[in-house]
Amino acid sequence: MADNVADTVLYEVTDGLATITINRPDAMNAMNTAAKVALRDALRSAAADTAVRAVLLTATGRAFCVGQDLKEHVATLTATRESGTGNALSTVQEHYNPVVRAITGMEKPVVAGVNGVAAGAGFGFALACDYRVVADSASFNTSFAGVALTADSGVSWTLPRLIGQSRAADLLLFPRSISAQDAYELGIANKVVPADDLAAEALAVARRLADGPTVAYAALKASLAYGAGHTLSETLEKEDELQTKAGASEDHTIAVQAFLDKAKPKYLGK
Repeated sequence: MADNVADTVLYEVTDGLATITINRPDAMNAMNTAAKVALRDALRSAAADTAVRAVLLTATGRAFCVGQDLKEHVATLTATRESGTGNALSTVQEHYNPVVRAITGMEKPVVAGVNGVAAGAGFGFALACDYRVVADSASFNTSFAGVALTADSGVSWTLPRLIGQSRAADLLLFPRSISAQDAYELGIANKVVPADDLAAEALAVARRLADGPTVAYAALKASLAYGAGHTLSETLEKEDELQTKAGASEDHTIAVQAFLDKAKPKYLGK
């Protein structure tokens, strides 16, 4: 079943997997207002749909997402300065923050299929995902300082946690193109595949997660996020809480019985 949230973002749910595709290839999937609203709403729909057990976020054309549509931004900036009212960067609060919160906050794994350049907010969207499958022709760029802006879309939180504070500062202060292989070596990309295989490989990873123990995945996601900002003692308590929840799931019972039967478990996602 396919449902186009808007021409700029495509949304499809098949057998528990929601595929969200940014679809402005002629603009290298730069985010104008329509695309930002559509992406935000598609992610919220996937998060709220109990039939969805995993999400694949990808894009059409030769870019994953190059961030803000600067043509629209310049027009907004000019109008704001001329009128003396409003905030040309209110989009951070209205769109980018909700997109990142939807990705990181949903109780199901999100896979990024990075088909091409991911820059600025597009880099942030990819970093917010739980797993990144990257085409060998893709690249990453923080971009923000290049247009005299600071980081948004969670990059100042996600990037140093993946590659360390010093390397994150280097990439933010001196934005430049980072190849897929370099991204893998830094810890940004989880898997790098030939560009022609990207769609199939990203789908395979997302499908495996959609068929897996959803409650356990949600707990793992919550545990990693919690542990990033809490002490070991606090994290141990959180793990106990989350393990109790995972242990009470039907999927845990299914997994244990399958182990005893030497069979492959067929999870229900609950």
